[in-house]
Amino acid sequence: MAVRPILIADDPRLRRKAKRVSTVDSSIQRLINDMIDTMKAAPGVGLAATQIGVPLRIAVIQLPDEEDVFTLINPEVVKRSGEREVEEGCLSVPGYRGRLKRSLTITIKAQDRHGKAVRIKGEDLLAQALEHELDHLNGILYIDHLETPEHLWKTELPSE
Repeated sequence: MAVRPILIADDPRLRRKAKRVSTVDSSIQRLINDMIDTMKAAPGVGLAATQIGVPLRIAVIQLPDEEDVFTLINPEVVKRSGEREVEEGCLSVPGYRGRLKRSLTITIKAQDRHGKAVRIKGEDLLAQALEHELDHLNGILYIDHLETPEHLWKTELPSE
């Protein structure tokens, strides 16, 4: 397990659509472990494989104060409903936050880290994180959803 470097917004690899995972083998398990370590070290709520330069349809999500980590392999949206305005940031866009619209609820189908089919219905922060990470797998950053440049603002980066 290792913490991997996270790509920053101007890296063209973040704009490429990720490829489906055909087999969940030991190399995928190692990648998932590295992604979880990287997400926790950042720290972040979610991480897509594309953010560490791996063009595969894999994402991990861990909500604050939750122990469980959602591992999503080949996730696809089944249903979206409603709309709400949220404030969002991204590990690949450090030092900025934005205001955009996300679904109120979202249902996705995917495989878990063992290749088993799962369905996840998310509301609130989980819905937001699911949409955010699926966007990454499609080469989309949250800043692409901003209605105006005024909906993006600089934040304080933690001192090192």
